[in-house]
Amino acid sequence: MTDPTRPPRLVAHTQEVDAIDDLISYASPDEPLAFLRRGDGIVGIGRPVAGFSPYTRLGGPHDPSHADGWRWLCSDARVHDEVRLPGTGLVAFGAFPFDARSERSPALVVPPLVIGRRDGRSWITRIHSLDAVVADEKPAFEPQPYGPYWSATLGPGRLDPEGYEAAVQIGLEAIAAGTVDKVVLARDLVGTIPVGADLRRLLRALSTGYPDTWTFAVDGLIGASPETLVTVAGGTVTARVLAGTAPRGADAQEDAAASLALAASTKDLDEHRYAVQSVLEVLEPHTRSLQADSAPFTLELPNLWHLATDVAGDLDDGASALDLVAGLHPTAAVAGTPTDAAIELIRRIEPFDRGRYAGPVGWVDANGDGEWAIALRCAQVGSPPLRSFSAYSDTIPVVAHAGAGIVAGSEPETELLETRVKFRPIVDALA
Repeated sequence: MTDPTRPPRLVAHTQEVDAIDDLISYASPDEPLAFLRRGDGIVGIGRPVAGFSPYTRLGGPHDPSHADGWRWLCSDARVHDEVRLPGTGLVAFGAFPFDARSERSPALVVPPLVIGRRDGRSWITRIHSLDAVVADEKPAFEPQPYGPYWSATLGPGRLDPEGYEAAVQIGLEAIAAGTVDKVVLARDLVGTIPVGADLRRLLRALSTGYPDTWTFAVDGLIGASPETLVTVAGGTVTARVLAGTAPRGADAQEDAAASLALAASTKDLDEHRYAVQSVLEVLEPHTRSLQADSAPFTLELPNLWHLATDVAGDLDDGASALDLVAGLHPTAAVAGTPTDAAIELIRRIEPFDRGRYAGPVGWVDANGDGEWAIALRCAQVGSPPLRSFSAYSDTIPVVAHAGAGIVAGSEPETELLETRVKFRPIVDALA
């Protein structure tokens, strides 16, 4: 009989392998699991390892990070790591809801096979449970041919363009009344994709089109986020804060003017300042010599400019990536300021559940190191397991969100335009 007071005994073995060119080709076509950037990262394959539950020894299904549960799970694990790079050894992929009241459950999964690449080296990690009643699945380590191209059908969701402008006006009235200084309001697009669609096509399109972003796929949440929530590696912590946005110009002269205008915009600088301060307030108690850029720089992406600030420091209290995820989320960049008041306002104004949009997505290892982004420029495909839809329909539902930060001086029409620009990566990749 399994002892409920002892964690499942997981064994992870990482070994170096010949160079892998295309990590995505190894992922599952219908349920890809991946976290990548510039072609490097990790891909998980197979059903979660037997004996692991994300709710083990946790206070409830909406625990913000599962940090304590992950420590407990790793406390009796045996890890043999011959490579020792970020993403090797025992790792879990995670995606958490934006709002603790969301109906979309958190996901923190340990696959039986992890394939990775970083700094010119490739590896494979096999993970199994010694407590499994039935032998753990042993997925094959081999790429699969991509399925045919497909396209989604998309249209306005519960908050159409006209409704979004009205929502922004309500947000501005709350700001004028002193309820909040900033609130981030989102709108939705809904649609369907064909059953049997190779979701790696979506993942690959995002990875190719936006190589400098975090390209991710976790439990049906697929996207390409430019914003790092937090990275922990060997006692150091880094974050990149993005807030303040402008579309790219049509030509070089117009593009340069757009960048300069963004850097000088009082409205966007105020929005950015709130976001940076919210990150610093969380990280300072955990760190020594915490440093941040004195002024934001303009970050160039294929379709827009962002104001960005890099933050870095040394951890001095042993906090794990999941501890910091729990403290940082939600940042002012995706919620507003003050955070609690902004969340309540979002609940009142937005007529939908954001699910995992604007929530944390990434991975964590047995040492507490990890890489986490904010789930932006993304879509939630179906409800797990994805294959369950095939019994009832020839399509699978998909929903995407995009938002804009509302501060004093915001204009509803301009904020609507910003959401259109932010929708472009995921809409283009779906269509």
